[in-house]
Amino acid sequence: MRRPNVVMILTDDHAAHAIGAYGSVVNTTPRIDEIGASGRRLDRCYATNALCSPSRASILTGTYSHVNGVTTLSTPVDAGQPTFVSQLREAGYRTAVVGKWHMGDGAGHDPQGFDYWDVLIDQGEYVDPTFRSAEGLRTEPGYATDVITDLALRWVDSLEGDDPWCLLLWHKAPHRPWEPDAKHAGLYAEPIPVPETFTDDYATRTSSARRAAMRVADHLTTTDLKVDPPAGLSYDELALWKYQRYMEDYLRCVASVDDNVGRVTDRLRERGELDDTLLLYSSDQGFFLGDHGWFDKRFMYEESIRMPLLVSYPRRLPAGGGFDGIVTNVDLARTLLDAAGVDAHPRMQGRSFWGDLGGGRAPGRRSEPTPPARGFYYRYWEHDDAHHRAPAHYGYRDDRYKLVYYYNDGLGLPGTGPATYPGEWELFDTELDPDELRNVADAPAYAEVRARLEVELWHAQAAVDDAPHPGQPVPAGVARTQRRTAPVMTDDEGARA
Repeated sequence: MRRPNVVMILTDDHAAHAIGAYGSVVNTTPRIDEIGASGRRLDRCYATNALCSPSRASILTGTYSHVNGVTTLSTPVDAGQPTFVSQLREAGYRTAVVGKWHMGDGAGHDPQGFDYWDVLIDQGEYVDPTFRSAEGLRTEPGYATDVITDLALRWVDSLEGDDPWCLLLWHKAPHRPWEPDAKHAGLYAEPIPVPETFTDDYATRTSSARRAAMRVADHLTTTDLKVDPPAGLSYDELALWKYQRYMEDYLRCVASVDDNVGRVTDRLRERGELDDTLLLYSSDQGFFLGDHGWFDKRFMYEESIRMPLLVSYPRRLPAGGGFDGIVTNVDLARTLLDAAGVDAHPRMQGRSFWGDLGGGRAPGRRSEPTPPARGFYYRYWEHDDAHHRAPAHYGYRDDRYKLVYYYNDGLGLPGTGPATYPGEWELFDTELDPDELRNVADAPAYAEVRARLEVELWHAQAAVDDAPHPGQPVPAGVARTQRRTAPVMTDDEGARA
């Protein structure tokens, strides 16, 4: 049986609830939806660190942030680490990455393990973007989403022979400052539905959550909005006006992505390769679309950590609707390698969920599927950064509950602020409170749940070789001899990790 080609289309900050397949009430995405309709839609795929660079590093390496060294936006990747791409290449795949890299540039940080790489510098530009390749820097005229797709398809069309290939097509959109192209500039001019939690007052939440500078009402800039608001609006009216402006441009950027996803699918079909291609659409994390009154991500709240993930492979993966098991971005590397029949590097963490999707074993594979995940570990490291002021925290989420510990300390990592604050806890019952409005960490009725989850968090953290902050008390029922010391990495240590 032929090994599959692999195409991973990854966007930046595309929330699952702005995709038709996930029930969006604010936009339509027919070409993205097609991938899930012909394959599987994963309903609970989560980022383990909801930030662009760290998530991309985890997707590539199949490791958590503290292992791959990309904990914040200011800790570049050691590109020589084993990745699922380098494993595929060793197994005879031709490999390419085009678009947003955003994990550093220059010696040691430029993409490695690729036959062809052509990437934006840092965030890149929406119009006439600058690319960096092995030949140096150049400017490509046009709109970034179109240009990235053009370059990617050009590489695919250049391939000869029957050897399988892997393409990472990584978009900038719909990242801030949300600059749409002219083709989609008139979309979404009608009022866009406002989330029920838009006026969230954080009444039961911690001061850690309240400090974040991500309010639509207060923290969107003139660059974001692009036009001055009408005069004479009240504070509440102005907040709604800003929400509409923000969402119009965000969704217009998504519309361009959707068109270009269709271009990729159409080209694969024209080449006769769609049935033999493992095609994925995802985003490096979720995004707040006015939920809780916020934009951006970072927090362990559902809208931030939930990644869209649509997967098709017509030759082997039956169309089966949604899949509700818990998976993470760290799992993607092992899963892709499993589907391709290629061994994962021993350093890779996570688990393959390929068998969960019904794809069967790859030729020559004898390993049994791993047990479904009971929950997952999350950690956000970029404490109190200069722009968003989000707190450092970690937590554990299982099928129903989510426990979060805000340890509020940057640990001296690049990109973090110097201020520290007392530790705080949040606990949510996502079955009874799916919008995560009611923190029950100190509610007597949830004391037993919290005690259990504190132990679960402790063990989940240890299982991935991470360690708690010194300020966290040892949970009851855990021997004090099991106290672990939290790692603190310098720039050089982070790059080598």
